[in-house]
Amino acid sequence: MNNHSRHHGPAPRRPNIGITPDWSPAGEQPFARYELKVPYADAVLRAGGLPFVLPYSDEPACVESYLDRISGVLVTGGAFDIPPSAYGEDAREGLGALKEGRTAFEAALMRGALKRNMPLLGICGGMQLLNVILGGTLYQDIGREVEGAREHEQKHDRTHPQHPVDVKSGTLLAEAVGYGQLMVNSTHHQSVRGVGKDVTITAVAPDGVVEAIESSVHTFAVGVQWHPEYMSTTIPVHVGLYKAFVQKAREHRR
Repeated sequence: MNNHSRHHGPAPRRPNIGITPDWSPAGEQPFARYELKVPYADAVLRAGGLPFVLPYSDEPACVESYLDRISGVLVTGGAFDIPPSAYGEDAREGLGALKEGRTAFEAALMRGALKRNMPLLGICGGMQLLNVILGGTLYQDIGREVEGAREHEQKHDRTHPQHPVDVKSGTLLAEAVGYGQLMVNSTHHQSVRGVGKDVTITAVAPDGVVEAIESSVHTFAVGVQWHPEYMSTTIPVHVGLYKAFVQKAREHRR
């Protein structure tokens, strides 16, 4: 039996998923460049979505135009920190490099998506930004500020896990990947400190570091501290998060 005969009617429509790229300055190359790690786009494709990379703009009308054309927003991670001024604090020792243009764009996109109740998935730094946008704060450096914290910047292959997290039952995250222990990778030095308004903590590491959050007042506004897209073949259950996100995006535009 071929694949087509198993399904009645055409394959499900692929919803448009907007992905925020990283940015690197001009160096040896004459121009700055946008960069996107392939696993993000692959995970969206594999989950049934149609990925689109969104170049930055500081024009509100441009951000709104992006949101008019997509059904879900994926805010990716990167090797940079959110400016502490975004959550009302001064920089402390341990704060890393900033990419203020990137953060400003992602914040505007995220706020617009939340206003429309559009499905939103924040990965690593994207989760931290979601918490800040919803009124929360961050530890600027886990090693300096979280007593008894374990290593959260793994040195080995990121397709393999670093530590377990405990996924809380009755959450969107649990619906996507199951509840209880889940092995995750770890590539961050900041984490959620105070949670934002109507934010639920949905997974925690053994050392107490917050590993996942979601909004209790939006259809799907989920953040995870790890990179599920890096583990799609090593721990396939992680693909479930992208599948849940893409399905919500499909439902957002009926």
